[in-house]
Amino acid sequence: MTSSPDPTLPSSRRAVVVDDERALARLVAGYLERDGFEVTVTHDGAQAVAVLREVDPDVVVLDLGLPGLDGVEVCRQLRTFSDCYVIMLTARAEEVDTLIGLSVGADDYMTKPFSPRELMARIQVLLRRPRRAAPADQLPGEAPAVFEVGALRIDVDGREVWLDGEAIPLTRTEFDVLSALAAKPARVFSRRALIDTVWGLNWVGDEHLVDVHVLHVRQKLGDSAEAQRFVRTVRGVGYRIGTGS
Repeated sequence: MTSSPDPTLPSSRRAVVVDDERALARLVAGYLERDGFEVTVTHDGAQAVAVLREVDPDVVVLDLGLPGLDGVEVCRQLRTFSDCYVIMLTARAEEVDTLIGLSVGADDYMTKPFSPRELMARIQVLLRRPRRAAPADQLPGEAPAVFEVGALRIDVDGREVWLDGEAIPLTRTEFDVLSALAAKPARVFSRRALIDTVWGLNWVGDEHLVDVHVLHVRQKLGDSAEAQRFVRTVRGVGYRIGTGS
């Protein structure tokens, strides 16, 4: 059974598959093509960086264990010029691999072996995510949402974050997590609630990936789990926006 292109998603989407397991790369590429993607496949980390610059994809399926440059380094370099969605593949289930992969900007991960249909479902969830996290009661035509948390300024429509007047480069997912928290300053979000808000109600996977994205947001804002100026941990519950001090 093959999947049909999702009519709610835009056409002419581009994907890059980076995996040195050629049969698996072809399999994943086939599913993506049947779902309406223009697909480029590469099997080498160093070559992948050049391909990613040229193709400018919407989504990348990236293996962690590549020859030459590994997937972590490919993702690190990719994030210097693209905020496309990245799903990391790994043959090793150890938590450290997942944490490292996500800390350089991967949006999600899957452990081999995996179901190609589940991979496609996760990609569709990522691509359906709204590109803003404005409050639910904001009406069309109202002023753009801008949140200020101490010296931190979050421009939701412009998708920009400034701290002490300096632009902070967040990935799409990092921005969505931060702006979701800022949009409802009185609310404590559980991991599941943040996943439902940012990734969507149909997302299935390890909810601890929220912790990794929060960690990365804190690092980029010069914050820490001890200071918690901008993202606070509510023990036993989840996260809420801080006060900036």
